[in-house]
Parts: sequence; C-alpha cells; structure tokens
Amino acid sequence: MNPLNKIIFLSAFLATGFLLILLSGALFNNWTTLWIIFIYLIAPLPNLIASSIENSRDDFLTFSNDHGNNPTSIQEFCRFITGVIVISGIGLPTVLFRCKIIEFGSMLMSIIGGLIVYVDIIIFIWFFSEEEEENDDFNF
Repeated sequence: MNPLNKIIFLSAFLATGFLLILLSGALFNNWTTLWIIFIYLIAPLPNLIASSIENSRDDFLTFSNDHGNNPTSIQEFCRFITGVIVISGIGLPTVLFRCKIIEFGSMLMSIIGGLIVYVDIIIFIWFFSEEEEENDDFNF
C-alpha cells in the first residue's frame, strides 16, 4: 500500500474516533468524557519508550541487541503500564456512568471512540515501523 494512502486512511479513521469522543460530550452537554482523548493518546508511550531503550542497548562484548523472542523485564513492565492505561480508558466512562455523571449514550460513544483512536495509533506505528523491500517496484 502506498504511504500516502496509508496516511489518508489512518487520518480518516482517527477523525472518526475523535468525532465520536467529541460528540459524546457535545450531544449530552457534559464534557468530562474528553479525558478519554488524553488517556488513549498517552497509552502507546510506554511501549515506544521501552522499544527505544531496548533498540539502543547492546549486550556486553557482543555488540548486538538481538534478544530473540523473549521480552525483557522493561518491555513486560511497559506492556503492563499500557494495559492499565487502556483499561482505565474503558473504565473511566463506565465509572462516570455508574456515578450518574454521564449518560449511557455518552459512555458508549466515548468508549468506542477511544478504542478507535488507540487502534489507529497502533496501526500507524505498525504500518510505518515495517521496513520497505528494496526491489518492490509495484507496491501500491
């Protein structure tokens, strides 16, 4: 897939997620659901930090950073923190609904919109972290 097509697709997907979150606040006249945007935007940060740390680290006397398929303790901890952040993005609207601060429609729209934003960020990282093949002239 052409990188321009990837960017266009992902931006439309991201705009849909932000629209749902904004509508969850605007339609029900309660803007507390906008915290979901912040939560899902910081969710991939621990994994990005862990991957940059692991890629810059070399093993002693071998000068290679090939750890095989075994994740290190830093990667596992950052995956745990990412999981906590994503679950709190689902849990915050649920708690707000149970406390009668927001309505059911607002809760549903903010959860779906937040998950769309998070999935879009993950797909963006996945698309652009792959190395392109050198002899692939017919890559559409």
